[in-house]
Amino acid sequence: MCWNTPCKILLVSFLVNPEAMASADVRDELLCSICLTIYTDPVILRCGHNFCRVCIDQVLNTQDESGVYSCPECREEFQDRPVLLRNITLCNIVERVLSTERHQEEITGICCTYCIHSPVPAVKSCLMCEASLCDNHLRVHSKSPEHVLTDPSTNLEKRKCSVHKKVLEYYCTKKAACICVSCCLIGEHNGHKMESLDEASEKKKLRNVLQKLMTKTEETDERVQNLEESRRKAQEKASGEAERVTALFIDIRRRLDDLEKKVLSEISRQEEQRSLSLSDVIQKLEIKKSELSMKMRHIEELCNMTDPLTVLQDPETGDLCDPEEGGGDEDTGGHDKTHDVDVDGITGMLHAGLSDIMTYLQTIFYGQGPADILLDVNTAGNNIQISDDLKTATWSKRGPFHSESAERFQCPQVISIRRFTSGRHYWDVEIRGTRGWMVGMCYPSIDRRGHQSDIGDNNKSWCLCGGWWCNNQYSVRHDDDEIELPQQISSNRLRICLDYEAGQLSFYELCDPIRHLHTFTDTFTEPLHAVFYLDGGSIKILGRGL
Repeated sequence: MCWNTPCKILLVSFLVNPEAMASADVRDELLCSICLTIYTDPVILRCGHNFCRVCIDQVLNTQDESGVYSCPECREEFQDRPVLLRNITLCNIVERVLSTERHQEEITGICCTYCIHSPVPAVKSCLMCEASLCDNHLRVHSKSPEHVLTDPSTNLEKRKCSVHKKVLEYYCTKKAACICVSCCLIGEHNGHKMESLDEASEKKKLRNVLQKLMTKTEETDERVQNLEESRRKAQEKASGEAERVTALFIDIRRRLDDLEKKVLSEISRQEEQRSLSLSDVIQKLEIKKSELSMKMRHIEELCNMTDPLTVLQDPETGDLCDPEEGGGDEDTGGHDKTHDVDVDGITGMLHAGLSDIMTYLQTIFYGQGPADILLDVNTAGNNIQISDDLKTATWSKRGPFHSESAERFQCPQVISIRRFTSGRHYWDVEIRGTRGWMVGMCYPSIDRRGHQSDIGDNNKSWCLCGGWWCNNQYSVRHDDDEIELPQQISSNRLRICLDYEAGQLSFYELCDPIRHLHTFTDTFTEPLHAVFYLDGGSIKILGRGL
């Protein structure tokens, strides 16, 4: 293999001092003249110059069109495209240099100034000598006071005064600057208050700030952990809810399939029954048709006879004189709509089956039927009469009907005896003859007096409003914030649905079909009571859902 001079120099350097191969001068010899980076898979031309294989290939490719090939370095021309031979020795040198550089990068900290053959981590730096020392060179280093030792540093010049070139030993509090002893005695800082570097450093470390930052870091970590836990629980809940909904739809489909089979079976049964009935009628008509054919043939025979006495004496001629007589279909069962499919019955069966499925879904979502809500007489406002069954609240101006107590509302309002702390529940109400009304839920800690006691006017209650005062439209209220709903009131029956754990309170209008009005979403922190407000008329809690 043909060697060029740089390659020989590199080999000699490698044999004499392989650790020095990463120096800048030697490293320059390992740069490809095309890409100006260290060789990658170096190859050599006949002229002795080396290039990266990819780089020289690209150059030769551009020379293919002209048919003249030349070295990018010395411009020597070749008749044919030159064969690229891998420079194995140069490859090994490049690999060794890269390995040495990687080894140097792995050494952390600052290296000793005097260890020139291999990098050794420094343990101290001398400000006087402006050098960094390893353990071995530190043992023989001067112990005189002017040779100040510090932690290893790459920029020792910054540790000296730029004016007097002496070690910085003091801190001027007035100028907020690090100074040397000459600055204290004869320089511009003469007469200023001085502190040692250690003393000033301690004051500047801001330990309190660091402690606060550490505390905030811990709080942030804790919050992140809590959020991660919340996310995990939310994912688990979502996964469980998805499984529950999937199972619910499977059950709904099964029930619908069963209902479909039941209805289709009933249709088939009625069709089969009608078919059998019609088959019997058809059979009777066929027999009658046969009898009529026989009579027709006999009449034809009589018509062909010339003896009138024979015709008149025939015993069957009396029956044949009037073919209309006895020709009714009372014995063959004339067509009757009673044999048609019972559409009303099928519709009723379908409606009953779907109603059963809806009842089942209500049980799934809101428990085993409507919640048992009874009104608490002790909380009813003075103009509110409560029925004996505790199901109806009626407004009357003839009050007061109750004695004063701390738990009684001053406004025309009443809450339920039962309170809810978990689960899903629903109940239906019927509103009659009232100018205005509000239905909803509240905490037991709601005020009983003043404007803040009205449901919806505080952060302890949520309600749906309606009536004449709402222009025959619905609105919702919470914490004295009212939102008008676009729906017009079309029914006097409402459904209130509570999902305590999910923090949802929903309102529905019981029309056909049932119509969703609004859902509050919040985090409930206390037990909840049903609450009713009315200005005239009455509100009745229905015993069963619609």
